[in-house]
Amino acid sequence: MGDGGDAVSGGTTVEQRYEQFHRYGPYTFLGIAVLMAALSSGLVGMSRADVYAAGILVPAACALQLWWDRTRAGAPPHARAGRVYYVLRTVLAFALCWCNPFFSVYAIVGYFDAGNLLPGRFARAGLLCTAVTMAGAQSGSGMPPASLTNWAAFGALFVLHASLALLFGSLGAREAEKARRQTETIGELERTNTRLEQALAENAALHAQLLVQAREAGVADERRRLAAEIHDTLAQGLTGIIAQLQAATSTADSDPSLAREHLDRAAGLARDSLGEARRSVHNLVPAALEDDDLPGALTKTVTRWAEHTSVRVGFTVTGAVEPLHDEVGATLLRIAEESLANAARHAGASRVGVTLSYMGDEITLDVRDDGHGFDPEALPPYRGSGGFGLGGMRSRAERIAGTVTVESEPGLGTAVCARVPLVHRG
Repeated sequence: MGDGGDAVSGGTTVEQRYEQFHRYGPYTFLGIAVLMAALSSGLVGMSRADVYAAGILVPAACALQLWWDRTRAGAPPHARAGRVYYVLRTVLAFALCWCNPFFSVYAIVGYFDAGNLLPGRFARAGLLCTAVTMAGAQSGSGMPPASLTNWAAFGALFVLHASLALLFGSLGAREAEKARRQTETIGELERTNTRLEQALAENAALHAQLLVQAREAGVADERRRLAAEIHDTLAQGLTGIIAQLQAATSTADSDPSLAREHLDRAAGLARDSLGEARRSVHNLVPAALEDDDLPGALTKTVTRWAEHTSVRVGFTVTGAVEPLHDEVGATLLRIAEESLANAARHAGASRVGVTLSYMGDEITLDVRDDGHGFDPEALPPYRGSGGFGLGGMRSRAERIAGTVTVESEPGLGTAVCARVPLVHRG
């Protein structure tokens, strides 16, 4: 930080000194030139006319400088006023050097501000005019050169002054262009930094919004999961309990032993439903998969469902049985339970077939019945909102990149096919 501060401070000091030079330099050089001309008037042979002319030209140069000091503050670069000032000052300097060569000390000011006051090619012309004045003043006899030797000296000095003036003028122009580009680059960097800050602020707001949406999506997904679990376990369990209690009530007087059997089944369903409720809340695998693989769990589920509904069920496994990820097994088991529950509630089927197929990189579950069937096109469109029944089965399968398709026609039964990736247990 210290180095950067010093650099800025140093740059400001240089600019201030350059400004002071342009403000007070012409007065200083003019004063030195007047003093040297006065001391050398006898040496260079100034005539009375030269003295009078210098006496008029020096105040004129001072007046011109005073006018420019008041005008330059509000004048833009290369303004008309600046060009007028440079031309008049160059003419005055040339005239003063005609009176006394030592006034070239004042004329040298033209080398320093031509690039600031004159545009483009006019700056080179101004430098060449100043070179003419300097060469004439240094040719040995003043202006005009008195002899051929003086003219030769004038030519050589003019070439020297012109070359140096154009060289330093070119270097100055390059430096000015470099400074301009640096200024533009700094401005562009500042604008870029501003845009970056705005982008960072927008990204921070977007990140916060995404976090909120992620939380909301997580909450909604968990609600859908719990709703589906309740529908697939508690609701079906309560339905079975009600059915068993109704059967027990209807047979209590005629066949107490059968009524007792129905009550035992209702109690068993209640215990199973309570266990499944606890597992659903804690997002654990179904109880049927704790001790058995998926084929074993499906065998027990199908057998239990057949006992409760008195519907003939066939269960088949094809392909080589492989250990499955808990989520894959739970998804297919819940889809099978929901399909069987739908068959019991709506299909009026007399026979149901369940097939589990291991097919390399995927596994399929097919549940077919010979019930009433229905028109799938007449169902409300599935919107992926995690509904229940067929929509719930689709939602479950989609959570693990699977699909559920339903084929049915009125009077021709129903076939439900769930197809999911075969992911092995980790």
